[in-house]
Amino acid sequence: MLPIRDHNPSRRTPYVVYGLIAANIAAFLLQLPYMNSERAMMLFWRDWAMIPVAVTEGGEVRGVITSMFLHAGLMHLAGNMLFLWIFGDNLEDQMGHFGFLAFYLASGIAAATAHITADPDSVVPTVGASGAIGGVLGGYLLLFPRARVDILLIFFVFFRVFAVPAWVMLGLWFGMQILGGLGTPSEAGGIAYWAHAGGFAAGMALTLPLWLRRGAAGFWQRTHGRPPHPETEYSPSTIPVIRRKHK
Repeated sequence: MLPIRDHNPSRRTPYVVYGLIAANIAAFLLQLPYMNSERAMMLFWRDWAMIPVAVTEGGEVRGVITSMFLHAGLMHLAGNMLFLWIFGDNLEDQMGHFGFLAFYLASGIAAATAHITADPDSVVPTVGASGAIGGVLGGYLLLFPRARVDILLIFFVFFRVFAVPAWVMLGLWFGMQILGGLGTPSEAGGIAYWAHAGGFAAGMALTLPLWLRRGAAGFWQRTHGRPPHPETEYSPSTIPVIRRKHK
């Protein structure tokens, strides 16, 4: 299940989203010379990844930030940037450029904290923007639970695009992180499920004041949980079209 677009046009240019995508790509390009050697890559991770035991016992907090811009491979990078591209622009539209940047970094820090809490003695390096992007997904769910999201469903050689409400797609994503975290030993490497779940929860919490200022449940009632653009017509299978009013 892969999201490919949402039916939620933003009204301002998402410069921060563009900058974050560019920064992640640039960081990946800087990694490339090290990826041909396992030893060189491990030394690189030692210096720049987030290692829980280095934080809890050595106070090495630099990796909490730098790890948010590093990825273990091209598909890891591509998947994270796709989610950021689809969902990040709408939060930047609502929060403003500086507010969204602060929100993104805070979500990433919260995600790292959740991961460290789950296994504070782990020596496994952790990299990826997934925790911060989990925050973006949590904030998006709170503001636009019924925005339409097109997902690509692949089953062996068959594939099809479906439009589903954001709460379905994002709720399933969050549930998968919880189940993955409960079903994976804390000392095991691989996917940092608790970082994803922690980032998601933090994103919802950090977006809560904005949601309350917008009117809380009244905001949902006015917009029916959809993007608050009254001049936009929505279809379950097409991108919305902005219709200009003729005077």
